[in-house]
Amino acid sequence: MFVTDIRKEFYDVVVNQRVALFVSPDIDALCACKVLQSLFHCDQVQYTLVPVAGWQDLGTAFMEHKEQYQYFVLINCGANVDLLETLQPEEDSVFFICDTHRPVDVVNVYNDTQIKLLIKQDDDLGVPSYDDIFRDDEEDEEGDGNDSGNESDGSAEPSGKRRRYDEDALERRIERQRARREWEARRREILFDYEQYEFHGTSAALVMFELAWVMSKDTKDMLWWSVIGVTDQWVHDKIPHMKYVTDIATLQRHVSRHNHRNEDEENSLSIDCMRITFEYDLRLVLYQHWSLYESICNSSYTSCSFKLWSINGQKKLQEFLADMGLPLKQVRQKFNCMDMTIKENLREVIEESANKFSMKDIRVQTFAVNFGFKNRFLASDVVHAAAALLENVEKDETSADNFIKALDCLSRSNLERLHLGIDLAKKKLKAIQQTVASCICTNLILSQGPFLYCHLLEGTPDVKLFSKPLALTLLCKYLLKAFLCSTRNKRCKILPLIMAAPLDVEKGTVIVLGIPPESETSDKKNFFGRAFEKAAESTSSRTLHDHFDTSVIELKMEDRGKFLDALITLLS
Repeated sequence: MFVTDIRKEFYDVVVNQRVALFVSPDIDALCACKVLQSLFHCDQVQYTLVPVAGWQDLGTAFMEHKEQYQYFVLINCGANVDLLETLQPEEDSVFFICDTHRPVDVVNVYNDTQIKLLIKQDDDLGVPSYDDIFRDDEEDEEGDGNDSGNESDGSAEPSGKRRRYDEDALERRIERQRARREWEARRREILFDYEQYEFHGTSAALVMFELAWVMSKDTKDMLWWSVIGVTDQWVHDKIPHMKYVTDIATLQRHVSRHNHRNEDEENSLSIDCMRITFEYDLRLVLYQHWSLYESICNSSYTSCSFKLWSINGQKKLQEFLADMGLPLKQVRQKFNCMDMTIKENLREVIEESANKFSMKDIRVQTFAVNFGFKNRFLASDVVHAAAALLENVEKDETSADNFIKALDCLSRSNLERLHLGIDLAKKKLKAIQQTVASCICTNLILSQGPFLYCHLLEGTPDVKLFSKPLALTLLCKYLLKAFLCSTRNKRCKILPLIMAAPLDVEKGTVIVLGIPPESETSDKKNFFGRAFEKAAESTSSRTLHDHFDTSVIELKMEDRGKFLDALITLLS
């Protein structure tokens, strides 16, 4: 059921208990986890933190901890399936679910005892009403019982009367069965409409921050983590632009409140102070930690606008730099080393030139943080750095080790790790840019009728990086934008994209991801989750639907052909 008073129904319940905390591997979940950890430290709540990468992990983690714990908190996992059916818990186990995945499973919504949903009600949830989905079977059975009872009692009555009575009872029973069939057909239709599309709601970090705020325990660190959580949803394209703008406005009010509160304090300009500011900054990735030239080349927005994979695109970029009047020597060196005179009004110069090259949206609403006088980061910088650490494939470390490192880089005491993440993010963004360029230039994107399809072959440079869902998502979004900019086929511009990349060569599996069509007004609703399930079912393809995002699956290489054929038939 939905929790209406998050403090009373969630925090006050767990504050004197031991809690198991299951956290999914995405940046928003990490940020929500940091906020909750801070609150638990304040009140000395004992907890165990367990990273869970998918449904199998969640099941294993629950089996290991169900004896010791009664209360479980699930962050960004668990809302979109029938959790009691999946985990089969004891009757006294209670699950608090703070999850952005939609739609929320109806059984979770209407379970009053064991499932507590920490989900904002003002999201467009559209949950069907209880009577449309659940029906009391006892009524039907009672009705049938009465009819049969009357038949046996009436044995002493004349046979004509009894026959007429039997006919009435039979008619009533047929009528009830017909009504039941109609209700079941309508229920299937309602559930299909409700569960058809997967999408994302309000950031989990923001929900947790608002809990801290209600209890007057919110700090600047918590506020910064909630900013990163919302920014993660924007970077990985999980929410519509309007939703992002609304959430940013909410956060801006909190930022003003905190900055105002600290103006009176003497240490507001001390060497280790933290200041969050609202910015209308450039859509250039990591530009303050890179050279301006590298950042323009590796940002999907500028790269797709210029079509940098072509010779004409490179020429256009040179024209753009010339129009800004910036010396190439300055543009190609690290941002920190550029002349102060150039840096002072750099945003205005870039925006002015970008407008001439039809890049009207080069600036975006975001936040920046200053740690002391030396370190300045944009929220998107931290998202890219944490994601790169979370999915690091350079060293053979376990996913749990990477999870802890990504969690650590969010603390202001661990800036070395954040800088390490930024270096990894640069390599990842370069790899994405090169892969997009090679896919476009070698025509690897095929139109399959109802969708576009691209398969990365084993042996492609950096292919190991794209066996991870966040990296593959970024590549997929970037590739679809690039393809739309380079194709002349108008029909292709409204098609979704399915991408496959090698996952485990020895097992012969690929990771498959589907994203909805690209458009500025898109509501980011993804229908591939259900489509993948149906296609796998109808062809008996060997698939594993283990990810919390239903639009990401694992598939046996040999079954790829029949699986795609079934998808084409299904979506045509």
